[in-house]
Parts: sequence; C-alpha cells; structure tokens
Amino acid sequence: MTIATYSVHPTPIGEALLVTTEAGLVALSVLDGPAYAEVARLSMLLHAVPTPDDGPSADVTVELDEYFAGTRQVFTVPLDWRLTAGFTRRALEAIVEIPYGETASYAEIAVAAGSARAHRAVGTACARTPWSIVLPAHRVIRSDGSLGEYGGRPEHKRFLLDLEERAVGSTGRA
Repeated sequence: MTIATYSVHPTPIGEALLVTTEAGLVALSVLDGPAYAEVARLSMLLHAVPTPDDGPSADVTVELDEYFAGTRQVFTVPLDWRLTAGFTRRALEAIVEIPYGETASYAEIAVAAGSARAHRAVGTACARTPWSIVLPAHRVIRSDGSLGEYGGRPEHKRFLLDLEERAVGSTGRA
C-alpha cells in the first residue's frame, strides 16, 4: 500500500506542490490552480490519497530553495519513478543527465532515449514529467534553439534557464 504525503512550498515561479512516498519524491508541480485539484489527480494515479505533511519535506524544500538561490546545481532527493514507464521514463532518465546551465534538443534526447525519431514523444514526456524543476525538462529546447513550451508557461522555462545561466556565469564555470 502506498503512503503519500504532500506539502505546498513557495518558489519564485509559483507555489509548488510536493508529494512524497516512502520511495522518494513522486511529484513536484508548480500549481496554476488550487492544490486540492492536483492532489486529487495524483490520488487517482497513486491509488492512494496523499495526506498533508506536518513539516514539509525538508530535503526537497531545502534543495529547491538552494536551487532558486543559485547555489544548488544537482538535486539529490530520491525520486519515486512509479508514475513513469516505457519511452517516457527513458526520455526523462536522459533529461536528468543534461548538465546544469546547459540545454539539449528534443531530438538529442530522443537519440539518448533510444528512439532517434521520437522527438515529439520527448516533448510529451517533458510535458508529463511528474517532477517540475527537479527533473530539468526546462533544459530541453527545439533544434532551432528556440525554447518551445513548458507546460504552457514558457516564461517559467525562460526564468529557470536564465537563473542557471546567471549562476554559471557567477561561478566562472564554462
């Protein structure tokens, strides 16, 4: 039986819903509506109703705050992959490998995931990732260098890429 808890944490791009299980972070969504609606959606997927977390998931919130402060480049919180499978999972596993401050095209991720012609499926995987921010789908761009979508919020994608670019620039890393 799955036991899940949730909390809401403020970020510069909006309130983030964090859902954890005994295996790790199962979902992180930047909310564009009430938290209860996203909790209800995740309840159906998890076959369990997440309960409010008395103290927000400390590791996740600390790492998120460090990321937005420009001091964290790699998330170390364990991810619970139960909501992903097949090509979507392979694409998301490839996206995790994109270094901080860098980007890769949808086509490059398709190749890395083992299906060179599946660039549109990579876009779908990015749109459906259970982990916004922590899994860096914002680092996946179009082959022509344009940003593409980010859950209908390209301004969030631009914000995250700019944040990483500034942080890399301030450390002198190439």
